[in-house]
Amino acid sequence: MTSASEQWMARSLKSVWHPCSQMKHHETLPLLAIKSGQGVWLNDQDGNRYFDAISSWWTNLFGHTNPTIGDAIKKQLDTLEHAMLAGCTHEPVVELSERLSELTGGRLGHCFYGSDGASAIEIALKMSFHYWKNTGNPEKQAFICLEHSYHGETIGAMSVTDVAIFRDAYAPLIRNAYLAPSPDPRSGASEDGGKEAALAAADGLEKILKEKSGTVAAVILEPLVQCAAGFIMYHPVYLKRVRELCDRYRVHMIADEIAVGMGRTGSFFACDQADIRPDFLCLSKGITGGYLPLSVVMTTDTIYRAFYDDAVTRGFLHSHSYTGNPLACRAALATLDLFERNDVIARNRRLSSVMTQLLEPIRQHGKVRHFRNKGMLWAFDVEMQEEEVVTFPRRFFQVALRHEVLMRPIGNTVYLMPPYVTTEKEAAWLAERVGMVLQEVIGA
Repeated sequence: MTSASEQWMARSLKSVWHPCSQMKHHETLPLLAIKSGQGVWLNDQDGNRYFDAISSWWTNLFGHTNPTIGDAIKKQLDTLEHAMLAGCTHEPVVELSERLSELTGGRLGHCFYGSDGASAIEIALKMSFHYWKNTGNPEKQAFICLEHSYHGETIGAMSVTDVAIFRDAYAPLIRNAYLAPSPDPRSGASEDGGKEAALAAADGLEKILKEKSGTVAAVILEPLVQCAAGFIMYHPVYLKRVRELCDRYRVHMIADEIAVGMGRTGSFFACDQADIRPDFLCLSKGITGGYLPLSVVMTTDTIYRAFYDDAVTRGFLHSHSYTGNPLACRAALATLDLFERNDVIARNRRLSSVMTQLLEPIRQHGKVRHFRNKGMLWAFDVEMQEEEVVTFPRRFFQVALRHEVLMRPIGNTVYLMPPYVTTEKEAAWLAERVGMVLQEVIGA
């Protein structure tokens, strides 16, 4: 007799095409049939529980079935579920835009909404390109991204993504960007916290700008952490130098904070740690606490004014049917409420320190390299033969499930991105289980 989880998995495999997956692998790699969630825990159809150590693809900031966010959505549902944002407006989208702007000190005072992270990237790229066209610089059409960068899997987003597995199959459709060196500090000395590597990478970016800035619209990057690249964590001085270079060479700076914003790196915006503001700031993932799809691109009054004209063709003619959905905006407002009421940034810093100490045995493991931490994000590389890297993430995932933990390594990089509501007791449990999984997968 098959279990409830097996029944749901079989039905899913017949009808659902799952993302970022080779479906054939699920012949031997079972799907996790989730029924419910509470706090940091997910429960499957058979009553087994799993610690959501990656916040359900980095989105779930305040735990599953959080009453504050859930109640806000329910209340909004009885008032207004959706209204088109072209020619209309509504209370939640206005309030959210005002509050986000306040968090930037008013320097990014205009919000344009999409449905997901890749959509936000598309919006920022198009807006930068169109700005230069509207201001009499139509030759500024190219973009610069970092080596190993990832910004999404739509066509425009892939043009500024340097991860072969996402790009290669669609190469004929993609317009290539200029690649600047990554500020990855792992190959150099660690005594300076990666500052030397960051400054060297900035020098590499300046070489490109000296030659190409006349045709470049923008530089795009993930501030402080290149996530899908294997959680490359770099020094904030790099962001300060990029801001200076973008100003000097008249190109825009696009900060992709889709994964690293909303408090994940230890400050509300990752750019805060360099005391800079980009020309475009992209948010998604945790903006609704992981409840509903929403993304936003925040930008300056200077950029907004370049589109403000009698001519329709000078307007930003981009739209999504569910742009600024009231339910999603209300979830985002409730998420901001939780940040304010619970002093989340300060609490996260305390929990981060505790968790880092709890993970010290993993840092000391003989096959662990480059253990690193930034806010509520931890990562380490596992030393192994090159041929083992292909199967390692699936083996780790399966073993972790047996230990009641949901994790998805990237290559030979293991990372932890737990919800902010994790208690110290749960953190201790998680650290112990991750050590057990690592020991079982790779041994001493």
